[in-house]
Amino acid sequence: MDTEEKTLVEILEENNLIDLAKYIKYVSASQAGAIATFSGTTRDTFEGKTVVELRYEAYVPMAIRQIKSICSSARSSWDIHSIAVAHRLGAVPVGETSVFIAASAVHRADALDACKFLIDELKASVPIWKKEVYSNGEVWKENSEFMERKLELGNTNGSCCRRNLKLETHGTKGCCGAKVKVADGVAAEISTSDAGTEETI
Repeated sequence: MDTEEKTLVEILEENNLIDLAKYIKYVSASQAGAIATFSGTTRDTFEGKTVVELRYEAYVPMAIRQIKSICSSARSSWDIHSIAVAHRLGAVPVGETSVFIAASAVHRADALDACKFLIDELKASVPIWKKEVYSNGEVWKENSEFMERKLELGNTNGSCCRRNLKLETHGTKGCCGAKVKVADGVAAEISTSDAGTEETI
């Protein structure tokens, strides 16, 4: 089996659960001494608000292309045997998995590092959008990785769309630390947090 045959990418349409065992089985191999996984699940609270569910939308063809590109980048940096990536669309209730990544390698360091890279890059660059639904409202979210990447790509002053934006953090490096304020008097809070079309390459 060549490298291209060892990657599975799936964007699952609404009401399709992620079968974790399926993806672990896909990356399992006798020569792989390690399988690293990441499972992003819907948590029940965010900044003191009760979360009911997350809702995901995507531009599926571009999302699949971008995830494949991320998998290729991981392979060029680490000695990976197999990769499986699945992401749900639609409503994902509390406790359920919205994104799952599995990477296998001969050694654990490659599998662990590649798995972290895959989820970080997915959150930074794949066109999948998340709405967090609370018991008393809802808000679209942007991941901190996306905001950081946006700033890294030459938009260092935080301006876009002819509005000046200011990135604020909560003093933590991670999934929930960024807000965006629009300087022209209209304030918008874009908080950050984590978690069928099928394609095998």
